[in-house]
Amino acid sequence: MLTSTQPASHIVGTTPRISLTGVPSTDVGRRLSHVQAVMPVKHRMPPKSWDSHMHVVEPRRFPLSKKAVYEPPSHTLEEALAFESSLGVENLVFVQPSIYGTDNSCLLAALERLGPSRGRGMVVIDPDTIQQETLDQWHALGVRGLRVNLQSVGKVMEQTELEQTLLRHAEIARPRNWVIEVYLPLAMMPLLEPIVPRLGVSICVDHFGSPTLPSLPLNDGNIPFDPYTLHGFEALISMLRSGKTYIKISAPYRSSADRNMRQLKAMAREFLSTAPDRVIYATDWPHTRFTGYDINPFTEWCLSLCEEKVGLAEKVFRRNTERMLDVKSD
Repeated sequence: MLTSTQPASHIVGTTPRISLTGVPSTDVGRRLSHVQAVMPVKHRMPPKSWDSHMHVVEPRRFPLSKKAVYEPPSHTLEEALAFESSLGVENLVFVQPSIYGTDNSCLLAALERLGPSRGRGMVVIDPDTIQQETLDQWHALGVRGLRVNLQSVGKVMEQTELEQTLLRHAEIARPRNWVIEVYLPLAMMPLLEPIVPRLGVSICVDHFGSPTLPSLPLNDGNIPFDPYTLHGFEALISMLRSGKTYIKISAPYRSSADRNMRQLKAMAREFLSTAPDRVIYATDWPHTRFTGYDINPFTEWCLSLCEEKVGLAEKVFRRNTERMLDVKSD
């Protein structure tokens, strides 16, 4: 299938031409799929794709929070653009990392340089001190969401505290049609599920829902993995089915050391089967605490998963992000 790739003019000279004259249609499909599979990722990426979760970090220009639990090297906007270009990605969602706390200066500087036509931002705030004028300024820059991050700092909340926190953020997000992005362990999804209908805004769950995955033997490739055995997975699927929740398939290395990503593939298939309009691709660049990770194999299998249905790649890599973050596009 070529429905999820760029036009052939983008790839002339990169792959040999194949004559299909007189070839049965089933063979044509197989040959086209093979051509697509050997093409570089950047030539398979749908036009105007988004990386819906990445970070820019410049500790010298923008000092880290005193509560930062790690200190990464600098990763500038220029480096980010070079990386995204290697994947064929045009548009970026800057997400506030935990190391900056509620100081969004680094993110906002990058977003201002990129511009709202190609960029969006997800910020972290103190809802008790944030000013309306500040929120309005951020909205003009392209901010469209508030992030609540418990996972990165190992914070645990009971349901009452989680509910109060999210309701307070929802009061701020709702008038602007912003989304609330949550980075919580999968085990907390049963606590989150009854809260979501009360928020009046969409939520987005980071990184496959951050599951704790059991180890798999190296030789069990033929044994299917049932993601519903994971505590919290059924609640996450229920939230996706309700229509107010998005899920990012991103940062596989934060949940699994399995190079074949067998368990995560099983989860992703359930996400796509349940809510194809609310599954979103992201790289999590620069892969903090996993420096040097090659995101290409992950991106390859995300594209491969989308080949099963016409138009699915465009949803996962572009349209779903545009809908969630109020991007006006053709």
